[in-house]
Amino acid sequence: MTSRERVFRALEFRWPDRAPRDIWPLPWVGRYAREDFEAFLRRFPMDFVGTSGPAPGAGLARGDRARGEQALKGSWTDDWGCVFQVAQEGVIGEVKGPPLAEWSALGRYQPPWEIIQRANWDAVNLACAENLRRGKKFMLAGTSLRPFERMQFLRGSENLYLDLGYEPAELMRLRDMVHDFFMKELACWVRTDVDGLSFMDDWGAQHALLISPEQWRRLFKPLYRDYCDTIRAAGKKVFFHSDGHIFEIYEDLIELGVDAVNSQLFCMDVEQIGRRFKGRISFWGEIDRQRVLPFGTAAECRAAVARV
Repeated sequence: MTSRERVFRALEFRWPDRAPRDIWPLPWVGRYAREDFEAFLRRFPMDFVGTSGPAPGAGLARGDRARGEQALKGSWTDDWGCVFQVAQEGVIGEVKGPPLAEWSALGRYQPPWEIIQRANWDAVNLACAENLRRGKKFMLAGTSLRPFERMQFLRGSENLYLDLGYEPAELMRLRDMVHDFFMKELACWVRTDVDGLSFMDDWGAQHALLISPEQWRRLFKPLYRDYCDTIRAAGKKVFFHSDGHIFEIYEDLIELGVDAVNSQLFCMDVEQIGRRFKGRISFWGEIDRQRVLPFGTAAECRAAVARV
């Protein structure tokens, strides 16, 4: 069984020979633990592969407003002009310079259309073809779709939570602008030969959603429906990531057609999740990275894997 077949079987509940493997290393790993990580991958090869391949610069281009490099101590600016501050080397940092901190800037602001216009989609397809010739892994492309987080980056988190409390007209203009950009990006991704597409938003705090489930369903679920419908209509699998306690919206994600969800299972009741959702959606990880993985013994790590 190839890795690609294994992942498809898992997503479709057709009993693969084992659970597919995937791991997300933060930038810190590549800088400070590369040899250890490469040794780990030789022992436990991943079943997924991304779109970087024989042709450089696959996918979205770098934006005109981008400055610096992610995860280096200090500051860097992303494609949308959001300025991140990094206090600890190897992590992404936090936005401390939101370009739309004042609503007066919204009228003249433009998304980074150039990253779509100058994207290299041919290189994505070249990577897909090379994978089918050689590795035969599941080709999963990460999109930039993250409407809630992008709105936070543009407005600043404190401003956006106040906006969600008052719901001014500008909030809906911002949401629709971000969504329009992501739909145009997604229209390009679905024409490539990748097997699956992922998008994300961190919706959970430690014990509950960051906003009410009712507001999530009213303001953000329609956006997710558009993403999922577009991806599924192209015959591709839908992967979604969200940190925190998101138990309240699992049912919604299933309804929308998400095939695989990556969420912090140990913020919730793992057994209750299994009883409610087993066989209805694939759980794309994970093991407790707040306590067990960084601080647990080897026996505690094995017990956590067995529990999942």
